Amino acid sequence: MLKNYKELVVWKKSYRLCLGIYKITKKYPQGERYGLISQMRRAALSIVSNIAEGYGRKTTKEYIRFLYIAYGSTCELETQLLLSGDLGYLSKESLSEFQAKIGEVERMLKALIRSLENKRLTP
Repeated sequence: MLKNYKELVVWKKSYRLCLGIYKITKKYPQGERYGLISQMRRAALSIVSNIAEGYGRKTTKEYIRFLYIAYGSTCELETQLLLSGDLGYLSKESLSEFQAKIGEVERMLKALIRSLENKRLTP
């Protein structure tokens, strides 16, 4: 049994993803400060925060709901990264690296959600 959310591998990976987004967006043009930079940071922060908040909720149903919100934020962040690549803010290598990290977090979130949903249905 896990002692807290910080022991979840998906939380650890999403935390590192969030740090990476904060670091990479420091290099974006200042004109994007209140646009893409802010949105990307908020989406990345939403992923890790919703995993943590959901873990702290009282019911499995609530936990699953927060994990779905985190999953939605991975989709949002991936879209913003694609846009960043097309605008020339990210190199193809950086874009691929971040897409791989997001893909891993997405797969882990789906697996955790599926596991919790199956657990809830089992008598």
